[in-house]
Amino acid sequence: MYPLNRNRRLRSSTAIRALVRETQLSNNDFIVPLFIVEGKDIKKEIISMPDYFQLSINNAEKEVKELWDIGIKAVLLFVKVEDNLKDNKGSEALNKNGLMQRAIKSIKNIVPEMLVMTDVALDPYSSYGHDGIVENSKILNDPTLDVLSKMSISHAYAGADFVAPSDMMDGRVLKIRQALEKEGFIDTGIMSYGVKYSSSLYGPFRDALDSSPGFGDKNTYQMDFANSNEALNEVNKDIEEGADIIMVKPGLPYIDILNSLSKKFDIPFAVYQVSGEYSMLKSAVSKGFLDYDKIVLEQLFSFKRAGASMIATYHAKEAVKLLNKI
Repeated sequence: MYPLNRNRRLRSSTAIRALVRETQLSNNDFIVPLFIVEGKDIKKEIISMPDYFQLSINNAEKEVKELWDIGIKAVLLFVKVEDNLKDNKGSEALNKNGLMQRAIKSIKNIVPEMLVMTDVALDPYSSYGHDGIVENSKILNDPTLDVLSKMSISHAYAGADFVAPSDMMDGRVLKIRQALEKEGFIDTGIMSYGVKYSSSLYGPFRDALDSSPGFGDKNTYQMDFANSNEALNEVNKDIEEGADIIMVKPGLPYIDILNSLSKKFDIPFAVYQVSGEYSMLKSAVSKGFLDYDKIVLEQLFSFKRAGASMIATYHAKEAVKLLNKI
């Protein structure tokens, strides 16, 4: 006897598959990382990130306009700091006329409605390439918090909607939240990189910003990739300290972590499909091993299915175009 219920009936056409689709993905789900550099009219391809670019502020303005026009509503800013401006205290990070601060103001002036998120960490500004102040080859936690909170205030004054501490210093969310409140920035949000693993997938990103550690690695502050329960503790503390959004980073290798956390905590989760993930996919596509259009959407849908409210991805512009064809 044939079954009365045939699951394939709900897969039989594009229309019915769209109607019963459990997971939805749209332009509203994307955060676009932008790499800002000094100069004018610069659009320089990043060698280790094919088809992705370092942008001067005026070209970043053009990019943001284009992103807004296609329906993308959030950007995450990173800056490449000149070597002569780097020191062990990240002094340039507090310059009210620094590259980050000027980029924020410029983007908010061009597209005021665009949600501007900003990276808060010392590695782009550090002469050591680490996320904190260094003393005797040790990354100092508490002295770093003071710089991170001041950096966040500087970004808020420039017009940032959200600051995104990616440093993984203990207690930094509370320190930043208290500093923002004290300065009257009660509406400035915090997207904490609460679950940031020590990963080999960050290499191309560090090429883009020239921010590789000058010695050792980041294992003493980024999370051990063998651990999962540790993530629960990190997220719980960040929520208690005032985080509005929690970032999980990297993406696909830690999709189990994302799924587990999203079921346990009632807070929006972001996931970062990092530079190494992007570059591996691009490399496979260039060799004809994968179909770009299909694999990009498959991966992005997997993040939403696992519980992500938003996705930071270098594929966002192409993904919007592909979604419009579905």
